[in-house]
Amino acid sequence: MNNTIFGILEYLLSVPAVLLALTVHELCHGLVAYWMGDNTAKNMGRLTLNPLRHLDPIGFICMVLCHFGWAKPVPINARNFKNPKVGMALSSLAGPASNILLGFIFMLLWRISFAITYAYPILVPGVGIMNIVNYFFVLAMQINIVFAVFNLIPVPPLDGSRILFTFLPPKQYFSIMRYEKQIMLGFLLFIIVDRYLISNVIGISILGTVLGYAANFIINAFSQIIDFIPFL
Repeated sequence: MNNTIFGILEYLLSVPAVLLALTVHELCHGLVAYWMGDNTAKNMGRLTLNPLRHLDPIGFICMVLCHFGWAKPVPINARNFKNPKVGMALSSLAGPASNILLGFIFMLLWRISFAITYAYPILVPGVGIMNIVNYFFVLAMQINIVFAVFNLIPVPPLDGSRILFTFLPPKQYFSIMRYEKQIMLGFLLFIIVDRYLISNVIGISILGTVLGYAANFIINAFSQIIDFIPFL
């Protein structure tokens, strides 16, 4: 398979993987908030697996092209929680946690599919088809884990900031959140500069390298866990 066809295949397989990652991520935000007493997401029709309800066009494109991006945030009203700080922390953590779990599931599916493909080839429809299926599992695993790690960065409006800031005193919290939009725009500018300028100058992407190390740590941990399963 030449590089052009492989690149097209990767982008095509990335679309459903990204849609699933974004949808489950935002749905879990809303579900945990709902379970803790906030009906805002439910009332706005965001407790759904319909990806169009969660899609942010720019974030989606970034996810497909760079494997890190964002969705349209699920609205959460912390005043509906019995304990607003705990409610915000747990509902924010739910998104990245769901992607890490999805990453583990896709790794498990890949290991099972890979084992069946080469141990019992008579059971599979064709090695070529199964290679594509296996590649989709690997790609979906990587996308979900990198997406989780990216969202745990403590920069507004990413989930990591929601988790970290809930432990700050109210004065410091509101001082930072006043500049949420400016911080977000600055971070988006850094992503663009890092990918298209810094990476060309020094040969690596700073953000991509950090995300890669963190994602590989999680992937290696998952691999060691699955190694305990017989025949995989």
